[in-house]
Amino acid sequence: MTQRFGFQLHATNGRARTGVISTPRGEIRTPAFMPVGTAATVKAMLPESVRATGADILLGNTYHLMLRPTAERIARLGGLHKFMNWDRPILTDSGGFQVMSLASLRKLTEEGVRFSSHVDGSKHMLTPERSMEIQRLLGSDIVMCFDECPALPATEDEVAKSMRLSMRWAQRSRDAFGDRPGHALFGIMQGGVTPELREESAAALKSIGFDGYAVGGLAVGEGQEAMLGVLDYAPGYLPEDKPRYLMGVGKPDDIVGAVERGIDMMDCVLPSRSGRTGQAWTRRGQVNIKNARHQDDPRPLDENCTCPACRSYSRAYLHHVFRAGEMISGMLLTWHNLHYYQELMQGLRDAIAEGRMAAFVADFHARRAEGDIDPL
Repeated sequence: MTQRFGFQLHATNGRARTGVISTPRGEIRTPAFMPVGTAATVKAMLPESVRATGADILLGNTYHLMLRPTAERIARLGGLHKFMNWDRPILTDSGGFQVMSLASLRKLTEEGVRFSSHVDGSKHMLTPERSMEIQRLLGSDIVMCFDECPALPATEDEVAKSMRLSMRWAQRSRDAFGDRPGHALFGIMQGGVTPELREESAAALKSIGFDGYAVGGLAVGEGQEAMLGVLDYAPGYLPEDKPRYLMGVGKPDDIVGAVERGIDMMDCVLPSRSGRTGQAWTRRGQVNIKNARHQDDPRPLDENCTCPACRSYSRAYLHHVFRAGEMISGMLLTWHNLHYYQELMQGLRDAIAEGRMAAFVADFHARRAEGDIDPL
């Protein structure tokens, strides 16, 4: 790959931005929502189906793939894109969050994190250098630097100590990443809900220099009000000419609020996880297909939606297959949810480009406030 990673802003409306991230594997329209392919698959979806929803990029998980089937095996088999049959861009996280949330017997040091696998109890050491090596073996297009994700609630001193460790790890990640034309390395801002710590973290990252910048340490239980409060100022600490990625977000109203505040990229397991548990996201809010009110309803989930679940199946059928434990339930509802999320992103991009973001946001909230259609 010789083409360089690039980002071009096309329009702004208030603090909201729309543009394009360029990679050798294709363009990513921003603001972008990235479906999560944890173990080299977006659960219940074929890769071509994910693409059909409008997704330009997927997210893969370093922690899960390093444990099973291992990054070395994936590299021998031609890299993650070939392995999972997805020829467009892939972003991989660093593994830090999963180590903190899933692994047992963790020991954190300046060097990195020693932990036991949640799969088989095997011992592993994850450092900034090892995280960069794993992501290189996977062949990911956008690589995240290795950081620590402190458990909340935490004191300001604990958050500050963790953030400064992450900034030292960011420098080590940058050094280990090297110069890889066609691939990008993103730094991750930390600092909890304290403006001074967020500003200090952003300054440290900018001095190191990255291809993009993430806002980390949010969507970890602090609540939407606190998250949006941080987003009121944190993106402004980051360079305007680089992509801004909010990690692990989220619900549709979280996404709209983040885009309003200048975020360009997001990811979340919610649309696929919700689909497998009988939850559908629509313009009118959330629909619980498990409820008995749907069992005789011949109408689609959303009459204005063009996904296969809404084009060809009734609420009564979706209710039945979920209640019967049939796999098609998770497949159809996941496709619908991912379609809805990508349709929302396209609506946001169009609204920003046309200078009508405020009207779009007002209509978005008004439609959701109406609630689901009345039962028959």
